[in-house]
Amino acid sequence: MTVTLPAFEYLTPESIADAARLLANPQQRVAIVGGGTDLTPKMKRRQSTPALLVSLASIPGLSGIRIEGDNCIIGASTLLADLAASPLVPSVVAAAAAEIASPQIRNTATVGGNLCLDTRCNYIDMSENWREASGHCMKDGGEVCWVAPRGDRCWAVSSSDLAPLAIALEGAVRLVSVRGERVIAAADLYQNDGIAFQAKSADEILLELILPIRQVRATYHKLRRRGSIDFPILGVAAAARFDHEGICRDARLVLGAVASAPLRAIEAEQSLIGNRFTDEVIEEAARLAAQLVRPQDNADLGSRYRKWMAPVYITRALHDLEVENE
Repeated sequence: MTVTLPAFEYLTPESIADAARLLANPQQRVAIVGGGTDLTPKMKRRQSTPALLVSLASIPGLSGIRIEGDNCIIGASTLLADLAASPLVPSVVAAAAAEIASPQIRNTATVGGNLCLDTRCNYIDMSENWREASGHCMKDGGEVCWVAPRGDRCWAVSSSDLAPLAIALEGAVRLVSVRGERVIAAADLYQNDGIAFQAKSADEILLELILPIRQVRATYHKLRRRGSIDFPILGVAAAARFDHEGICRDARLVLGAVASAPLRAIEAEQSLIGNRFTDEVIEEAARLAAQLVRPQDNADLGSRYRKWMAPVYITRALHDLEVENE
C-alpha cells in the first residue's frame, strides 16, 4: 500500500490576491489546502497528485466568525472545532460541526474544506495498488463507473455535513478569483455528478459561508456506522418557520450523503407548508422525501439499509421541529 506523499511544491500566500494568481494558471496541477485532513490521504492513495499546494493558512481574515447586519459570516479557514464552540452561529450548525469526524480532526479541518469536500466512493477510496488491480474507475481516469457499469456517469457521493445545513438555512458562499468576486446560493455550489460535483471553477477560492439570521427552527440528523470519525451515510437537514398559530409557513428539507450532491426534497417541503406538524403530515412528508433516496452500494453499509433508514431519519428530524413548536 502506498503511504508516502507524492512530490509537490507547497506555497503559503499571504493575501487572497496572491492565492488567486497562483490558481489562475490552467496548465498547472494545483490544489487548495486548508487543514488537509481529506486531501492528504487522497494524495497518499494517489487519488489526487497536485504539483502545487496553495495553503490558505497564512491569509489574514479567512478564519473567524462575525455578525454583519442580518448575516452570520463564517470564514473558510475557521476550524470545525471553533465552529462547534461558537455562540454566534446557529445552534444547529454548531451541533452539526461537533459531530464531524473526531476531536483531533475538528482541530485541524476547516469549514471551507468540509463545504468543498470531494465526493467519496468505495471503489476509489482505496490504495493505488488496489485500484490498479481492479481497474481504474471513471473518477480515477478510467472509462467505467464500477457502481453502475452500464451508466455514463460517476456515482461517488457527497459526504459534507455542512452542505445540507447551509442549503436548508438558505445560506450563500462568497467566491473569488482573478476575475473578481461573486456570491452564490449554497444550493448552487453543488452539482449531482461525482466528478464535476461543484459549480465552483477550479481557479476560485471559497472565502466565506454566509448564513442569514432568521427566526427559524432547524435540526440535523446524521447516520453513520460509529458515533465518531465516520462520514455520514445519510444526512437530513430540516428547517421551518411557523406562524403564531403553529402553521408552517416555509420549510426546507435537504438530504445528504445519498447522491453526488445534497438533494432538496421540494415536494415534501410543499406538503408541509400550510399545515401543522401532525404525525400524519410528517409521515407524508417523509414518504415524499424518501422517494428521492436511491443510494448506490459505494459507501459504508449497504444501499438497502440506507434507503430503509431515510424515512426514519426524516421523520425524526421533522419531529424535532414539531416538538419545539409545542
